[in-house]
Amino acid sequence: MVVPNPSSSAILPSYSYSSLPDAADSDAGAPANRRRVLLLSGLVTIVTLVASATYIGLVSRWDSELPEAIKHQRPPPLTLPRGVAEGVSTKSHGLRLGVASFPWTNRMLTWQRTSFHFQPKINWMNDPNGPLYYKGWYHFFYQYNPEGAVWGNIVWGHSVSTDLIHWRHLPIAMTYDQWYDSNGVWTGSATLLPNGDLVMLYTGSTNQTVQVQNLAYPADPSDPLLIDWVKYPKNPVLVPPPGIDIHDFRDPTTAWLTSEGKWRITIGSKINKTGISLVYETMDFKNFELLEGVLHAVPGTGMWECVDFYPVSTSGENGLDTSMKGSGVKHVVKASFDDDRNDYYSLGTYDEETAVWHPDDPKLDVGLGLRYDYGKFYASKTFFDVEKKRRVLWGWIPETDSELADIQKGWASLQAVPRTVVFDRKTGSNVLQWPVVEVEKLRTKSWQFSNVVVQPGSVLPLDVGKKTSQLDIMAEFELDQEALNRVNETDEMFSCSTAGGAANRGALGPFGLLVLADESLSEQTPIYFYVAKGAEGKLKTFFCADESRSSKATDVMKPIYGSTVPVLKGEKFSMRILVDHSIVESFAQRGRTCITSRIYPTKAIYEDAKIFLFNNATEANIIASLKIWQMDSAYIHSYPTELIM
Repeated sequence: MVVPNPSSSAILPSYSYSSLPDAADSDAGAPANRRRVLLLSGLVTIVTLVASATYIGLVSRWDSELPEAIKHQRPPPLTLPRGVAEGVSTKSHGLRLGVASFPWTNRMLTWQRTSFHFQPKINWMNDPNGPLYYKGWYHFFYQYNPEGAVWGNIVWGHSVSTDLIHWRHLPIAMTYDQWYDSNGVWTGSATLLPNGDLVMLYTGSTNQTVQVQNLAYPADPSDPLLIDWVKYPKNPVLVPPPGIDIHDFRDPTTAWLTSEGKWRITIGSKINKTGISLVYETMDFKNFELLEGVLHAVPGTGMWECVDFYPVSTSGENGLDTSMKGSGVKHVVKASFDDDRNDYYSLGTYDEETAVWHPDDPKLDVGLGLRYDYGKFYASKTFFDVEKKRRVLWGWIPETDSELADIQKGWASLQAVPRTVVFDRKTGSNVLQWPVVEVEKLRTKSWQFSNVVVQPGSVLPLDVGKKTSQLDIMAEFELDQEALNRVNETDEMFSCSTAGGAANRGALGPFGLLVLADESLSEQTPIYFYVAKGAEGKLKTFFCADESRSSKATDVMKPIYGSTVPVLKGEKFSMRILVDHSIVESFAQRGRTCITSRIYPTKAIYEDAKIFLFNNATEANIIASLKIWQMDSAYIHSYPTELIM
């Protein structure tokens, strides 16, 4: 059903924005997967914690509602954040000191599970690993704990799809069954060779927690599902070189081919506080030579993990194979920063002869300028989709609630909807990220609103039915030109994270949408633009997501995220928002700036979740046009056992 297009705000009830609370008021070549049956049948290792009486009460109340495999999970006691003691970045996110656990109900926690984002049926997931397209199937491997909803016991989960949206879970691909990966089968990458062979390099944490690089390959290359994997008998193929700490050597990239027919990979590391990416060369993926120098280094950025390195076309819309080089090509270097848990990237030029990459703009070097995403988005990895000639980006979306809540619901973490990545030919200084087109197959009913005038200080409800927990929203906004000319210099020092969120009123913003809001607006998540005007009339636009009022719960993080976004002459302010229960992915100006939010409402769930237009500027009307689709659920289930045994 399509609702007739309203042409003015008179058709929509108006609310006064002043009713919103101020910010201060917010509350041996062994089979790699030979242990998979044992791991899957024995899901839970019981761990103990001396719990508070409050926690014991919560667990006892929940026992009758949880699957048997989850009932006995308890988080182990933490001395260091989970992962740090094992030599990898922090993976735990326990309750903040002095913050009580919120009394979550089964109804609330059931609502949090997403419907079209990838996640396992149960337990913990983190980094994407080795994504590729192989013999008609998209393969997605991921860091997985088959024994609980917290980090640990890391193996490679494995799922396949024909469209990157609907997934079938397969048996565990690789598990920790050798001395060189006995403390975890960590992140790695796939490389497809010109002859069709497939190799997988991954980091193993040894029995002494040394980080080493290992080789694996399909047991049966003719199997399009890649069910069974074999580890190279002479692993590890790489150990930390002199001068590199045993805990600072991880996450090999997809390899690229040189003009001399050799393969190169890069691996993240650090020297003191300088983040670096080492470069190795090989002919056979078994014997490697460390090249002199580094691909790139940035002082003060700390450990680089999950490094990614790939080309983008400066003239076309298609993605490029990882080995592509030459004119009309720039190279992206991306690093996931262990110190602050964000993914930074930069555009530049790669010199094959010296194996060195140089940023186009030193002010926008890795860690100094651009991020893939200004919310929760980490450990990302791209692959070249040979079927559709595109570069596809995966990103891990961690939880921002408490580990106690994760254990109660029995799962933790998501993957973002896969995104295409292309060079922004209009700005020349960034990439554009956009959800893969296949997600649009999930669109069902739609509503369209055209040229809706929203006056300063107004909130307008949008009637799009009762199913507002799964939406795809496309919105464009125009500022009243008369007001824009009238307004003098405004706050150019604005910052999304420090300016008080959507309740902070300026002459030209904020304006945008409230998603996952209840009728009274006691819970709401604003996604919005804020425009500052400089002394010479130059506009500076910010794109923000305000989680500070997203939930009444006390044990969830509720930050305000965002950054600047280029809005070029003649462009309207545009955003796309994917709402899928506890995750909201937001894209400004066709993906120049992206923000991923994790939202845990207690009231704005199911039929009580609403969506509103708002304009909290003091001086300017906005004119908004929107199209909103309800989204169907993706098919994400186990592959029929009889087809894989």
